[in-house]
Amino acid sequence: MEPASFTYTLTAAQGRQLKNLLQEQGYEFAELPYGFFRATKQRCGVHYYHSGKAVINGKGAREFIEFLFEPLVLGEARLGYEEELQPELFTPHFGIDEAGKGDFFGPLVIAGAYTDRETTKTLMAVGVRDSKNIGSDRQTFAIEEQARRILGDNFEVVKIYPEKYNDLYRRFRNLNVMLAWGHAKVIENLHLKVPSCPRALSDQFANPRVLARQLAGKHLAIKLEQRTKAEADIAVAAASILARAEFLRGLEQLGQGLAQPLGKGASAAVKAQARELFRANGADYLRTLAKEHFKTFREVTA
Repeated sequence: MEPASFTYTLTAAQGRQLKNLLQEQGYEFAELPYGFFRATKQRCGVHYYHSGKAVINGKGAREFIEFLFEPLVLGEARLGYEEELQPELFTPHFGIDEAGKGDFFGPLVIAGAYTDRETTKTLMAVGVRDSKNIGSDRQTFAIEEQARRILGDNFEVVKIYPEKYNDLYRRFRNLNVMLAWGHAKVIENLHLKVPSCPRALSDQFANPRVLARQLAGKHLAIKLEQRTKAEADIAVAAASILARAEFLRGLEQLGQGLAQPLGKGASAAVKAQARELFRANGADYLRTLAKEHFKTFREVTA
């Protein structure tokens, strides 16, 4: 099965080389939100973002990458050599990630996935990647469905709705400590399912000792790794998709019966919606939908 897309991180010079290559090959260019451009030609599409991420997809993606992109932009062959270049991706481990941390409305979701050599290859083949690099909610749900099928029972999701979230925040008084508690809980639950797993990988906490302390209290025989941009790991990417999909479901569930769906993020539009909900229903009602410690809550209810 061919992967749905391929993601690369480019330098500024490589980004310019990519644009020149696409122009030479007759690609049609269009604007891209949060990106430099979107380019398409027949069976291949290229999205190049301000972050430096280049996402190449479509049935013609592999041919474009092997014969043009790798030799002329990257200067090296990577496709098909992932196991040789990044062997740690294919060893058994847990990947942990979260969604909803920066969203005023909706739950906080922490998810984990166990992968080994075979599941990693299969997840890659269906296009599993960092959820931030997936273009739509519909695509997120489609890839999540595939990931759940491939992982079987070897994943875990902890979803904390706003009322419980607000109670926990009053207890912990610190978001990183609460996140570490959730990460450690997911690792503990996964360890019960796959006790032979030797390590767990998560994104780097601002203070790595916070998560290490939480996990140490579980007394698990497992090595903890924290890494910046851990979503490049397939297990962490799978966890990010599971978490994002559950966040979206939770947001939709909380918004049932409202005049408009609850907004994502913490934008001015979200703040305006929160103000309307507060005026109509009061602060206690808003606490059932939103994270109380956000500055937005204080401003809206002042």
